[in-house]
Amino acid sequence: MTIEREGDKVFVILGDDFSLDGAPAPTLGFGNGEKFDTKTEFTKLKKLNGRQVYELPKSIALKAYDTFTVWCSKFGVPLGSAKLS
Repeated sequence: MTIEREGDKVFVILGDDFSLDGAPAPTLGFGNGEKFDTKTEFTKLKKLNGRQVYELPKSIALKAYDTFTVWCSKFGVPLGSAKLS
């Protein structure tokens, strides 16, 4: 997972090697450590594997978070996460 800026837009990019076994309602968002901030949930996962690009809403202040999370919104549990650097 990488984060890229293009002008005033910010994108989360899941790489070619991204893979998720499955979940009933996978979404994307941010948190701190293991604490997910549901206010940052910004989109549903498009597909379970491969490269994907998502534009972040301007309302999400990345500096406030240290973790990117694939979240199961149905059960309120993390499915995977990556530390932001």
